[in-house]
Amino acid sequence: MSWTKKQTFLFAAFIVITGGTALQQSTEERTGANPIRKVVTMLQNMQKQVEEEGEREKKLYEKFMCYCQSGGKELEASISGAENKVSTLPAEITAAEEKLVQLKDDIKQHQIDRAAAKSAMSKATALRNKEAAEFAKLKAEADANMLAVAKAIIALEKGLGAGFLQTRAAQDLRTFVMNKADVDDVDRQILVSFLAANGGEASPGTDQIVGMLKQMEASMKSVLSDGMKEEEAAIDAYKKLMDSKKTGSGGIDRVHQ
Repeated sequence: MSWTKKQTFLFAAFIVITGGTALQQSTEERTGANPIRKVVTMLQNMQKQVEEEGEREKKLYEKFMCYCQSGGKELEASISGAENKVSTLPAEITAAEEKLVQLKDDIKQHQIDRAAAKSAMSKATALRNKEAAEFAKLKAEADANMLAVAKAIIALEKGLGAGFLQTRAAQDLRTFVMNKADVDDVDRQILVSFLAANGGEASPGTDQIVGMLKQMEASMKSVLSDGMKEEEAAIDAYKKLMDSKKTGSGGIDRVHQ
């Protein structure tokens, strides 16, 4: 409220109050009261109240203006940020769509690689099991044949060759020498004839037979050693293949991640 409005309000109040109090002037004069003083006091009180209200309105106005200034800046910043975001949104959407397409292609390729890895692992496992079974069979036969050769050598060196020739081990050794032993044909015939216990006087001496058997034993041990090395290499290659198929770029474990 401006100062002119305050003066107008006070003047109107003064007219109303003085007009109302004029009728009571004679009575108040008789009682000794001063009507002018009462009016002045009332007007002063009203002026004070009006000034206080004006001060409160001024403070509210200042707060409102402060809010308008600071709030306007914040609103402008917010609008500017939103406009910038909107301007970059199409590019971001396009990039996201392209990434989604790439991810779908990657998943499809990983699924193909995973199927191929599982197929390769299955085939490798089947082959490894077959090779392991074959090696186990060959090793068992080699162990049995080397044991028979060792028994024959011990028996002959102790002069117990005649008794050994009557054993099952001698017959098994004869069958092995005749069919599978890696020896010369001449040595094969001599050993088979000796193990058949029909060599007669034409049979070679015991020392010669022992020498043949020891040579055959050494050859069998060498062959078995080479076979064991090959088996170990095959096992190692199988493990590496399994690891590569599980953890490679298209491996099973990588696809699951």
